Amino acid sequence: MASHASAGTPATYDRIGTGYGQVRRPDPRLAALINKALSGARTVVNVGAGAGSYEPPDVEVTAVDPSQVMLDQHPGSRRVRAHAEDLPFRDGVFDAAMGVLTVHHWTDFRRGLREMRRVSRRQVVFTWDPAHRPELWLIDEYLPQIRELDLSRFPTLSEVVEAMGAHTVSSFPIPYDFTDGFQNAFWRRPEQYLESSVRHASSSLAELPADVVEPAMERLRADLDSGAWAEHHADLLARDSMDYGYRLLVADQSGAGRH
Repeated sequence: MASHASAGTPATYDRIGTGYGQVRRPDPRLAALINKALSGARTVVNVGAGAGSYEPPDVEVTAVDPSQVMLDQHPGSRRVRAHAEDLPFRDGVFDAAMGVLTVHHWTDFRRGLREMRRVSRRQVVFTWDPAHRPELWLIDEYLPQIRELDLSRFPTLSEVVEAMGAHTVSSFPIPYDFTDGFQNAFWRRPEQYLESSVRHASSSLAELPADVVEPAMERLRADLDSGAWAEHHADLLARDSMDYGYRLLVADQSGAGRH
C-alpha cells in the first residue's frame, strides 16, 4: 500500500497561513453540498479547520487544527490545537466530523479517519483524487513539479473511501467563478495564478521554490499577453464548470445520513 508524506505541517501553515482567508473565501455552492451532508447534526468537529470555511451555520462547531496561525483566523469560540491523528475527545461525542481539503496534510490519513469515526457518528470529507484526469493545465504546461508533490501526499480516492467506510461519493465540478482559491479554482481565470497572494494560499504552489515557480509564471504571463493561452484553451473558455476530481465523501455509522 502506498504511503503518503504530509506536506502541510503546522510549520507550513504557520508560514503560509497569514492572510489565507482573503484568498480562500468559502463558495456558497460547495457550502450547500457540505451543509446538506451535515444536515441534522447539532454538534460538529471540523478537523483541519483552518479559518473555518464551510462550517454549517447554527451548529455547535469545535475547530481543530495543529497550526495556531490558522486557529487565530477562526471566528469560533471552540478552538482546539491538535492533530487529526490524536483527537482529544471522548468516543462518539459529536454528531458529525468534517474535513475539507485536509486529509492530504495528515501524517497518517488512515489513523486520522479512524479518529473521526471514533469521535462522531457521521463523517463528511471533501478531498481530491490525484488519479483523476484531465489534469489542470497549469501542471501539465507550466509546473509539472506540482504533480510529483501532489502524488506524494494525496491518498487516492479509493484509499480514502475504504479507510472511512464512505457510502456516498459526490463529484463537485469547479464553477468558473469559484470563490475559494485552492489550486484548481482558477482554471478559467489564468491571470490569477500570476498573483503571489493566490499562489501563497495554495499549499502545493507555496511549497515549490521561487526559482521553479517564477520562470513558469513568466512563461504564463507571456502566453497570456500574446493570446497563445486563450487560443490553446478556447474549449475551457466556453465552459461553465470543470470536473478536476474533487469529491465529497460521506460515511454514517448509524445509517441516518445515507442518501
